[in-house]
Amino acid sequence: MGEPPGSTWMVDASGRGHHGRIGHEVGVGMFDGTTVGYRFERLEPDTPPTRPGHLVSVPDQTDLDPGERDFAVSLRLKTTHKFGNIIQKGQATVSGGNWKVQLPNGRATCTFRGAKGTIELIAPYRINDGGWHVVRCSRLRSGVYLAIDGRLAAGREGWVGAIDNDWPVSIGGKTDCDQVKVGCDYYAGELDWAVIQAAPPAERSSPAVAGRR
Repeated sequence: MGEPPGSTWMVDASGRGHHGRIGHEVGVGMFDGTTVGYRFERLEPDTPPTRPGHLVSVPDQTDLDPGERDFAVSLRLKTTHKFGNIIQKGQATVSGGNWKVQLPNGRATCTFRGAKGTIELIAPYRINDGGWHVVRCSRLRSGVYLAIDGRLAAGREGWVGAIDNDWPVSIGGKTDCDQVKVGCDYYAGELDWAVIQAAPPAERSSPAVAGRR
């Protein structure tokens, strides 16, 4: 997420070519005089019309789906707001399951829905304090884990099964919503970077970077 102002494409720094389309409402530039990233302005929740220009969208690719592999999503954010879906692939009712990181009530939340069930973790404290925070959601064979700023905030044992859908990765809110029956849950705040990691069973001790933006 280090593109210059006016950029329309988010460049995947991993070299895998998972570039994303930057919506025209996403602010791209430097914040605090030192941090380059994206800014998402606040939009009124569940109020039409929809604002697809508020999103960054990365086309579907196999290595952006957990499948049955160990899988982790990490990002660095700053916000004073208390809602919004930050990054996700798929939505709650889509075939193949879904994963997402969101911020209800200012508390980081990890959700992984797979063929065997769903595990959702909610941080026990808020991070919408206007400071930068790193959030990491991990789905492993042993369970799901949520870390904030390098410290474990929540965890639950259990295996949710395979997650594999044909939806894009959406950053900043939902892609399929109408703001009436289905809210778009638009994120409000800033993002510095996002990393998606996945590893087959034989490589779980050292997962490969699947994408960094």
